[in-house]
Amino acid sequence: MTEDPNTIRIDRSNHPAGGWGAVKSTFKVFRLQEIAGKVGTGLLRTNQPGAFDCPGCAFPDKPGKAVVDTCEQGQKAVAWEMTRKAPGPDFFAGHSLEQLRALSDYELESQGRLTVPLLYTTESGHYTPIGWDQVFEITGRELGALGPDQAAFYASGRSSNEAAFLWQLVARAWGCSNLPDSSNFCHEPSGYALKAAIGVGKGTCQLDDFERADLILVIGQNPATNHPRMMAALHDAARRGAKVVAINPLRERGFTNFSDPKAVGEMLTGRGMAVAHRIIQVRIGGDLALFKGVMKRLLELDEQARASGAPRPIDEAFIAQHTTGFEAVAADLAAESWDLLVAESGVRREQIDELAQLYAEAPATMATWCMGLTHHEHSVATIQTLANLLLLRGNIGRPGAGAMPVRGHSNVQGDRTMGATSTMPARWLDNLTGEFPQAAITRQAGLDAAGVTERLLRGDLGALLSLGGNFAVAGPDSTRVLAALSGCRFTLHIATKLNRTHCHPGQVGLLLPTLGRTDLDLQQGRPQVVSVEDSTSTVRSSRGIQAPLAATMMSEPAIVCGLGQALVPAGGIDWAAMAADYGQIREHIERVQRGINDDFADFNRKLAERGRLTLTNSARERQWKTASGKAEFNVHPVPTAGAVARARQRHGEAVLALMTVRSHDQFNTTVYGPDDRYRGVFGGRRVVFLSAADLQARGLRDGQLVDLHGCGDEDEHERVVRGFKAVRYDIPAGCAAAYFPEATPLLAASNLSLHTRTPAYKDIPVLVRAARQEQDTAGAS
Repeated sequence: MTEDPNTIRIDRSNHPAGGWGAVKSTFKVFRLQEIAGKVGTGLLRTNQPGAFDCPGCAFPDKPGKAVVDTCEQGQKAVAWEMTRKAPGPDFFAGHSLEQLRALSDYELESQGRLTVPLLYTTESGHYTPIGWDQVFEITGRELGALGPDQAAFYASGRSSNEAAFLWQLVARAWGCSNLPDSSNFCHEPSGYALKAAIGVGKGTCQLDDFERADLILVIGQNPATNHPRMMAALHDAARRGAKVVAINPLRERGFTNFSDPKAVGEMLTGRGMAVAHRIIQVRIGGDLALFKGVMKRLLELDEQARASGAPRPIDEAFIAQHTTGFEAVAADLAAESWDLLVAESGVRREQIDELAQLYAEAPATMATWCMGLTHHEHSVATIQTLANLLLLRGNIGRPGAGAMPVRGHSNVQGDRTMGATSTMPARWLDNLTGEFPQAAITRQAGLDAAGVTERLLRGDLGALLSLGGNFAVAGPDSTRVLAALSGCRFTLHIATKLNRTHCHPGQVGLLLPTLGRTDLDLQQGRPQVVSVEDSTSTVRSSRGIQAPLAATMMSEPAIVCGLGQALVPAGGIDWAAMAADYGQIREHIERVQRGINDDFADFNRKLAERGRLTLTNSARERQWKTASGKAEFNVHPVPTAGAVARARQRHGEAVLALMTVRSHDQFNTTVYGPDDRYRGVFGGRRVVFLSAADLQARGLRDGQLVDLHGCGDEDEHERVVRGFKAVRYDIPAGCAAAYFPEATPLLAASNLSLHTRTPAYKDIPVLVRAARQEQDTAGAS
């Protein structure tokens, strides 16, 4: 159903983020899913020992048992999964592909849980129920006709460690190394940048560092919507006196007025608090310039301290003992122009100086970030420049300090640890080959998500298999990619609910219903446990508690083992044994991780006794697994020739830098409703946030309908989304924001980050014009 942007209502009142609004929203989502009686189960069993891990974000859980360790967004995900709604055979018989495509993303998922395997063929024009034996027979036949180079196996961060390990094992044992994963769309630059700088591609912080930090930099993220439990940690830190600095183009309500639903006083008064000590509204893409400005000022303060004999703000002993490359960075900063840093960051010199002073005075500093840093052409350089900033004061490897990329989906980090990605180290592949010596494990590097997208658009990829996710919509150029998927010979999706990618199957398409995190998983009558890894490298167990909706639903490990039996029946791999007992999967994982992640030793025992284990982070221990054996400073110039700058050379200053964002009623591509409570948007999602200055400069009114025209590196394809409501918002001039995935058709598949090929969703060059129908009306008058 097409949304009518004229019905969207804007409310600029300033009720606290969190608070009673979060409580009411939690009860509402359970009621809408017709499971109001389960709200207590959701609140009291999520993230608890012996129960299930939240199927939402990857923010760490509190160790031990807490009365409630969940949030509004987590409970939306839980209710969405625990629903008793399900589309029956009549629904699919009554909906052709065209009719399914006419439904909104919200309407598709609102049909409920998938419960039976479904087959689409071009002859039938519909999805029709089939049996599981047919599923595996069809898969073997279709992929056998194509061969490994013609297929790709996509892994979503929703899956478990056990399913992800099996997924990559099936692919590699069959001979396919095309293993794109959802990290290709999000934190790939974080891992790449940190691996080169500090020797490990994961964050160095633990949850208790929030309790010890004196300064917390929250960069390029909106935790009140995307990680509300992190917002509670920031709230507690601010109350005890730590300073929180938010660095983000949008001024988000969670930083200015937040009420923790677990804070009795705030709930009784209905008042929140300003969590952020300062909000620095950096220009989109201006973070690297800002970090360099803070470092340049810090070195100026250091010179002053040396001259006066005062304590120095840089940690000279740490730099000398643990790092290399400082002299080159210092020389680069000395030569850097203040005019350039101010212009490119969009931040006033006084604000940069103040931030540098705050940093110099803070004994321990954490830096957390999300997609606001990774979704840019120069994201790797930006994150390594942030690492430089942390290294200057020794803020890696001590309490209350460190780097913390906050992952989106609950096991996106675990997928990588399990090998569900297109390139793995030789040692890991050696171990995998040794564990399964009779299987012909391929060792070659495969296609990442960008490579799969390129081949889809060229029309030379025969099959896409997905372990969860919404591949075509999560990626760039979604309109073209969806059409390209329909040209494949074969698609297979393992899913809990319908999404838009499923509406574009290949000539033969399978849609397979799987158990979710909350579902009780019985194999041969025995309950099974899976595991996931959070943003702090803590691996914890998860056990579903709710009886599945139908006996025809299978778990992810069981489905993947069935695929393995169909594709690799003679590889000496006991697929049936692993499907029957997930402990056997973990025994294989333990041996494959030997010498790489030895914390997996006694994996099954640790999960059974403790429910969790934490993987060693070498950088946290100040052991640097880099080429030099030390943490490495890296010199990067301020980027001045990115996609937006190139577009302005062609189209002038009318070009805006557009960032895609989530609404508050959303998790990744899952849309729970039409509202964005904290930004005051109600009743629809087709909005674009613009500054008052940019509205005026374009002759547009607040509330006017506009069309957005992508104007990145030009090719023969028009990229435009129409009928968006212009909303005046506190955002820097020259910048704009719109919701993901509605705005992703504006981004060309070729607009990627350097080194890591992550889509540049946060730096899309666009032209904003009055909507076509309004132009026609004006011309007629």
